[in-house]
Amino acid sequence: MGMLSCIPKSRQIRDTPDEAFNWKLFWSAAVFGLLGASRGLDEGLVGGMVSLESFKNEFRLEDGSSSEQANKLSNITSMVQLGSIVGAFLAFVLCDKLGRVRTLQTLSVLWLIGFIIVVVSDGNVNQVLAGRFIAGLGIGMTTVVSPMYIAEIAPKSIRGMLTNMFAGSVYLGATIAFFSNWRASVNLPDESRWQWRAPQFAHIGFASLFLLLSFTVPETPRYHMIKGRHENAEIALAKLRMLDTSNHRIQAEIAGIRSQLDREQESTHGVSRWRKVRELLFVPANRYRLMLGFMSQLLGQWSGANSITIYATEFFGVLGKSGQSEKLFASCILGVVKLASAYLCAFFLIDFLGRRRSLYMGITLQTISLVYIAIFLGVVGAESLDSGELSGPQRRGAVGSIAMIYLSGIGWTMGWNSFQYLVNADIWQLRLRALGSSLVMCLHFVNQFGNTKAVPDMLLVMQSYGFFAFSAVVSFAGLLWVWFFVPELRGRSLESTDELFSLPWYKIGRYGHRIVPENEGIRDIEGGKGDLRI
Repeated sequence: MGMLSCIPKSRQIRDTPDEAFNWKLFWSAAVFGLLGASRGLDEGLVGGMVSLESFKNEFRLEDGSSSEQANKLSNITSMVQLGSIVGAFLAFVLCDKLGRVRTLQTLSVLWLIGFIIVVVSDGNVNQVLAGRFIAGLGIGMTTVVSPMYIAEIAPKSIRGMLTNMFAGSVYLGATIAFFSNWRASVNLPDESRWQWRAPQFAHIGFASLFLLLSFTVPETPRYHMIKGRHENAEIALAKLRMLDTSNHRIQAEIAGIRSQLDREQESTHGVSRWRKVRELLFVPANRYRLMLGFMSQLLGQWSGANSITIYATEFFGVLGKSGQSEKLFASCILGVVKLASAYLCAFFLIDFLGRRRSLYMGITLQTISLVYIAIFLGVVGAESLDSGELSGPQRRGAVGSIAMIYLSGIGWTMGWNSFQYLVNADIWQLRLRALGSSLVMCLHFVNQFGNTKAVPDMLLVMQSYGFFAFSAVVSFAGLLWVWFFVPELRGRSLESTDELFSLPWYKIGRYGHRIVPENEGIRDIEGGKGDLRI
């Protein structure tokens, strides 16, 4: 188990055969896991782009009243989220019709075309909006296809770690974006259009790279099984496990997938796509799954962290950072903090401590940070910060608030950011995975779009301290929701969760892990250890 030698090992990891951990598995997971960089690039680039003087001048962002400026700003920043709503739903159709790998290729082309349109715009704000919407179609698909693909190839013992490669790569993209904006601000004059255009080539480069890498990964065994291609499923699984197709472990894993699929097809023989929707909405266990997905997006998106990422330069300005380069550099540090925290969480917490404990820790840190910032801004006042006339204690408080921005980023990556993607990988049955994941991620982007649109107006109406107070209340409400509703799914095979969700709704979150113990899985009848069930 050399590839995992430095990672804390839960019982499930120790019981998984060494062959499961190989370069082919990690390569395939990395190709899809790094798709999160698409979101991070946009969230990091767009906030800096609209704050650069070259962009403001070319697109006349400072014309009109303060409310008109806020509306124009929010339209530009939120257009990718609007496209992502449609893209997340399209992913449901494409993943079922074309497969996971072909969907990756489709989204890469849309992402690439969208930002080519943005880069060649010549002072035409409508062209920027159109390009960002088209790119959003592709970016929205990433949130569905990436967790789905990884969940379908990963051994259950490291499913959380591999799925959170996607959550972590969001901040790989954000870090690259923040540094790109900062370097453009320092090295290119405000009069040059390339000051805002040059950083956008990061999108074009990443989209092209993923299009090429898509030809190096296999389709998932589960998708082959759904399509009746059993021999292809065995070949794909053997590649991912680096074993021969005749190996008893491969045959045992294929048998487990086939058994679940046969049960599902038997219960839904001849069922149309709309009947799947009815099953999702009217079967109590599926409603609970849907509630988990929806509420994690609602509470996570309105807890403030994504707004801080997108409008990072604005918030650092509110907290006393002056000068465009200084604000952009502070944003760079935020990106580095979130990136390091996201991957430390993915590799050392999620599958070791479990989903619930990681959520508790993350949300608690985030809530404490938001409360501190809200109190500081409420006591000191925006006028004092704008004027720079602060007493010694107030200056130390401002430094503390900036530190709390970074701490809230750590809390976000430990908590909501990991869970909002992992929940889709953990909860869905095979036949409903594409539909359920798409609906949840549609709501994800609906909330992100609404949040991104609302923040400029919230800052005008509620003032800065009101925004942070609102986010703290939402974050605390999320902590209560996790305590009562969220079950621990660490180490369970995807097939074993059905029994857990068949419990009465009020027992699933609080008592489910006691009533329905973790599935021990298929044991090697010849005396080997563990299983490879996914």
